[in-house]
Amino acid sequence: MRLSKSFTLNEMVKSQTAEREGINNNPSESQIEALQRLCENILQPVRDHFGMPVTVSSGFRSAQLCTRIGSSINSQHASGQAADFEIFGISNQELAHWIDKNLDYDQMILEFWNPEDKNSGWVHCSYKNPEENRKEFLRAYRNESGKTCYEKYSYIKYAGQEPTKDDLENMMMDKGI
Repeated sequence: MRLSKSFTLNEMVKSQTAEREGINNNPSESQIEALQRLCENILQPVRDHFGMPVTVSSGFRSAQLCTRIGSSINSQHASGQAADFEIFGISNQELAHWIDKNLDYDQMILEFWNPEDKNSGWVHCSYKNPEENRKEFLRAYRNESGKTCYEKYSYIKYAGQEPTKDDLENMMMDKGI
């Protein structure tokens, strides 16, 4: 089943863990509809803009699969609203910046990206609907003791250059601040 021009249901539910352990990872009709919104509003525009394949490492996860891999059954992956992905050859930071500046989304996390390794980590992005999307941009990292921590993403801290006053004002206006 095709969810958008370039994405299929099969690639959005694929899981080596589910296959290996016989876990049912088939979404319901409402979860499929959420996956379709995610593909149409996030993944397909990313694919169209960059003109390169988008590799989805994790899309839909059933409650049983979430439990097995140590994820929350309340994760947006379990509702079909989120995917983890990257484009090989494009910095995940660049990818996240483009999404933030050009698309409506609920939550985006630049996960385990290291400023010293442009190819590190991946992008987690979710989509609900235009009325409920929070447009929350976070960065996930591990602290000194290995615990996963989240912080609000800062263009000033991570973009590698100081934004101009106009850049800051435009970002604030874009965010409704």
